[in-house]
Amino acid sequence: MSALEACWVLLAGVGAGTINSIVGSGTLITFPTLLLLGYPPLTANVSNNIGLVAGGASASWGYRRELAGQRALLTRLLPMSIAGSMLGAALLLVLPAAAFRAVVPVLIVIALVLVILGPRNQRVARARQAQPDSQAAVPRDRLAGPPDSATSGWLPAGAVLAGAYGGYFGAAQGVLLMGIFSALSREPLQRLNGLKNVLVTCVNLVAAGAFLIFAREHVDWVVVALIAVGSLLGGLLGAHLGRRLPAPVLRAVIVVVGVVAIVKMVWFP
Repeated sequence: MSALEACWVLLAGVGAGTINSIVGSGTLITFPTLLLLGYPPLTANVSNNIGLVAGGASASWGYRRELAGQRALLTRLLPMSIAGSMLGAALLLVLPAAAFRAVVPVLIVIALVLVILGPRNQRVARARQAQPDSQAAVPRDRLAGPPDSATSGWLPAGAVLAGAYGGYFGAAQGVLLMGIFSALSREPLQRLNGLKNVLVTCVNLVAAGAFLIFAREHVDWVVVALIAVGSLLGGLLGAHLGRRLPAPVLRAVIVVVGVVAIVKMVWFP
């Protein structure tokens, strides 16, 4: 890896850590960047997953205030996310590399659609919260308890689904979780974002452990180190900036980079 390429990977890590903290689709920055630099898809995915754990940890720390009072809900959802991530990581390791190369463009398209639909999901969530029986009218002690009966079954199922997706690929896992949470939970969006950061980090951590045990030959440690350092800084930056970052611009960058990666994989493998 040349010095210029190392700078690109490091900057991609910063961007991914920042976007993951706020939007939840930073893999669509780092993963296509690695593909454009010539790394095999499986090596890029595994190395990227391990490196981004550091960014998730810093983002979760940055959102620690929003996590206050959510211990019961987190305790309920975390095992489901971990179970899903183990399933997704197993699929990645069992399926042949050719299958991964074939399915990645489809996953990127799905992730880009989720990113594009993100603002619509947020508008729906805000509309729900503005209703008389919404979050504003719910006592704070209820926020700290388990979800109500209408959503208690669907939230864990959604956590399993998003965890399996994250263990297999990971791009826009956070967006998927935020879409599920926005539809099923009455928590404010910032608190949901803090919860999302913790769950995504745990999913990536479990998947990273599986990769280190069963797919060590696909780990590029230089890439891991660069993305880890960059995403660690990016996670702190994203948590600090919060909603002040221009989300439409971030989404536009994600879409452009994702489309470039799809073009390269499909037409210039």
